[in-house]
Amino acid sequence: MPIEFGLWRIDNNDFRRLSSQRLTNESRLEQLLVEDPNLLGSKLLIIGQQVHTASGNRLDLLGIDVDGDLHIIELKRDRTPRDVVAQALDYAAWVRTLTYDDIVDLYNEFETDHEFETAFAEQFGASRPDGAPDIPEDINQSHSLTIVASELDGATERIIEYLAEEYSVPVNAVRFNYYEDDGREYIGRTWLIDPQETNEPPSKRESWNGRDFYVSFGEGVHRSWRDARQYGFISGGQGEWYSRTLGQLSIDDRVFVHVPQHGYVGVGNVTQEKTPVTEFTVKIDGEDRPILDCELAATAMDENAADPELREYVVGVEWIDTRPLNEAYWETGMYANQNTVTKLRNQFTLDRLSDTFQIDR
Repeated sequence: MPIEFGLWRIDNNDFRRLSSQRLTNESRLEQLLVEDPNLLGSKLLIIGQQVHTASGNRLDLLGIDVDGDLHIIELKRDRTPRDVVAQALDYAAWVRTLTYDDIVDLYNEFETDHEFETAFAEQFGASRPDGAPDIPEDINQSHSLTIVASELDGATERIIEYLAEEYSVPVNAVRFNYYEDDGREYIGRTWLIDPQETNEPPSKRESWNGRDFYVSFGEGVHRSWRDARQYGFISGGQGEWYSRTLGQLSIDDRVFVHVPQHGYVGVGNVTQEKTPVTEFTVKIDGEDRPILDCELAATAMDENAADPELREYVVGVEWIDTRPLNEAYWETGMYANQNTVTKLRNQFTLDRLSDTFQIDR
């Protein structure tokens, strides 16, 4: 049940509780959240308002926090409990697919006076020693949903509590009480579930073992899993967002490779850190040969090779075990993410992969 919020006025001998009212215009509440998203209790940067989604509907507000996690903020308005919760879940299914470039594009549509990186640094005070914005490498690792209302009904409360308690969905609801007194206006915040107790996705709760990484390997004309298996590497590129996280990998790190739409196809240890495709070499008959001089299934691996932002970057890997795409392993509930490289924290996934590839945990 919601935590009750009360407001009293103390004025000389006048001590009385103010009566809350319903804020009839929730569009006004939406604008207040745009002006100060910290009303929701955590520091956020709003990156989109009335955002067009893949379903054709509009998400009220989309924010991002200092960790790069996204926050879906949906106003209840006059919709039924079923409609507003189902809509928020539909938005979550769309938000989880957003890449760094998507997020930048959404912000540019919302705010034309500042670049995303600058706004992020200003909002969170996040910058590297050289003054460049310190954007998290593992951006959009998780997301949360907040239903905002000027009034919450019992059905909405029950649905949200059920999803949060039974299925660990990171969803909550907040009611804003509205007060008028002596020509002044006030609002007060009441959470349905204590934010400190809100369930977080497993990837946020579990610790990292300091060694294992997840790799998303996008099969196509720029990179081929057949080449990666044969020559010992992983790669990413054709956009700075797709290559930037490769920089997390160091010698002897262990990587588990996932090919979207297929599943997990290999595990190996890093032997060479992130290298431009034009400089990466492999051993052929005991001699070093540039990867671009090798016989490749990826016909466009050299595309944009002269462009530092767009070209392909390669990481050397000594494979422990691999399998072809038609033998990829996947099980419902396993970890997958659109980032090229992330820390693999999900113990369920690690356990399944350790058994599948017959390696030590």
